[in-house]
Amino acid sequence: MRAGSTAHELSPNQLAQLAQRIKRWGEELGFQQIGICDTRLEDHEARLLSWLENKFHGSMAYMERHGTRRSRPGELIPGTVRVISVRMNYLSEQATAAAELMKRPEKALISRYALGRDYHKVMRKRLQKLCSRIERETGKFGYRVFVDSAPVLEKALAQKAGLGWIGKHTNLLNRESGSWFFLGEIYTDLPLPTDQPVKNHCGDCVRCIDICPTGAIVGPYQVDARKCISYLTIESRGSIPVELRSQIGNRIFGCDDCQAVCPWNRFAKYSAEPDFVPREGLDSSDLLQLFSWSEKEFLQRTEGSAIRRTGYIGWLRNIAVALGNGPYSKEVIKALQAASQHPSDLVREHVNWALDQHR
Repeated sequence: MRAGSTAHELSPNQLAQLAQRIKRWGEELGFQQIGICDTRLEDHEARLLSWLENKFHGSMAYMERHGTRRSRPGELIPGTVRVISVRMNYLSEQATAAAELMKRPEKALISRYALGRDYHKVMRKRLQKLCSRIERETGKFGYRVFVDSAPVLEKALAQKAGLGWIGKHTNLLNRESGSWFFLGEIYTDLPLPTDQPVKNHCGDCVRCIDICPTGAIVGPYQVDARKCISYLTIESRGSIPVELRSQIGNRIFGCDDCQAVCPWNRFAKYSAEPDFVPREGLDSSDLLQLFSWSEKEFLQRTEGSAIRRTGYIGWLRNIAVALGNGPYSKEVIKALQAASQHPSDLVREHVNWALDQHR
């Protein structure tokens, strides 16, 4: 880049060279892939509005409240003309296999993405470093960094940027890496050259639809969040529907079944990030051990973890359901009876349901 140049004086050839450098710098920062797209998401916006109209978002009122800012990047951040989309693998080779935990109902099964450090912090810091690197090269330019932290259609943008395609379970899939990765974005006013989307390779496969414990994937590319275990155990602050509790099994935070069964995850790559190694033994903990945590202990042990999102009351609610689905023991009954007088109506409701399962 010529001395004294500014980002908005770059020629098309310089912008093309910059795009290649951005991808190289991103890989050096630990991202597995970087793509660039424009901001036109009309088809995805239509699907989003239909999804909201069907009330598939449940109690996530913010999805409706944000309106078209989610599907129109320029409305969220004026001046945005391009989105730099990145992905980062998170599956840890050191984690106890989920399939093993499902065979041991006295154990807690936590979604793989939440076993280590909160990915928001990890990725946001790396994206900021990438922006600073670009700025050193080009001079000042407009940008905002996002990691699941604002109304952003991250999977639609990643698909358009060539990072993969949206599968029938609505997760992003990549032919070389499956789906065990996080996404992040940089909204920018730099008119960088864009990448080409890849084709959809789901074919006739419906394994993700068939495996869903609660039937939340109501059709190809359609998820009713109100039935989804991830929504019920993380996003929802209310009572878990009685008719769905037995299907939750020992899943106390999220659900990965639709990813685990996907044939493309045969090609998934383990993460080399130390931050994503399981913390506090959460990949193999006993339900009773986690149920015994006080609120202070919960906050201490989940510091810097995505698990904080469910809150302590939600944590107890979820574990109570799992204990109700698990094997009978005197220790389980004793722990549930002790919690049957909990100050929270929500906790008491689910604890009493669990006790009923063992009577």
